[in-house]
Amino acid sequence: MDMRRIVAVLAEEAERQLQDQVWKLEPGDRALVLQTEARLRDTVGPQDLQEALPQIKRLEHLRETLAVLAISLARTHGRLAWFLSGALNALEPVLRWRALPSDGGGTFGTVLPSPEDYTQAEDAARRLQDALAQIASEPADPVRAHPPQQADKA
Repeated sequence: MDMRRIVAVLAEEAERQLQDQVWKLEPGDRALVLQTEARLRDTVGPQDLQEALPQIKRLEHLRETLAVLAISLARTHGRLAWFLSGALNALEPVLRWRALPSDGGGTFGTVLPSPEDYTQAEDAARRLQDALAQIASEPADPVRAHPPQQADKA
C-alpha cells in the first residue's frame, strides 16, 4: 500500500471515529491539531511549487514534515497520538531516502527515491494537512470542555 492510501485510510478512520463520537477531541488536543496542521502547511507546499524544487529541498521538506509529526506526537496521548503515530508510520519510507549520490562510499542503507516517490510522499503530507484541518473542525465535546458545576451545599 502506498503512502497516499495509508494516509487516506487513517483520515477515513479518524472521520468515522469523530462522527461516531468514539473520539471526542478535547480543547487541548484541538489546539495541538491546529498547530500541527499549520506547521505542516509550512513544510510541503502545493504540488507545482514542490516539483519545481531541487530534490534535496523536497527531501528537506518531507523530513521537516516527519519532525512536525514527531514533536506533536510527543505532546499528546490517546487517539490523537495513535493518529499521529499512524501518519509517521505511513511516511516512514522517507527516513531511508537520500538526495545525494553515494560517490562510491557506503549509504547506511539509504536509497535514491524516484520522482514518483517524492510526489507520493508530498501528496500524503497534503492529505494529512487536510485530515488535521477536518479533525480540528469537529465540534468540541461540551461536557469535557465545560463540566457541569455542582451547587454548593450549605
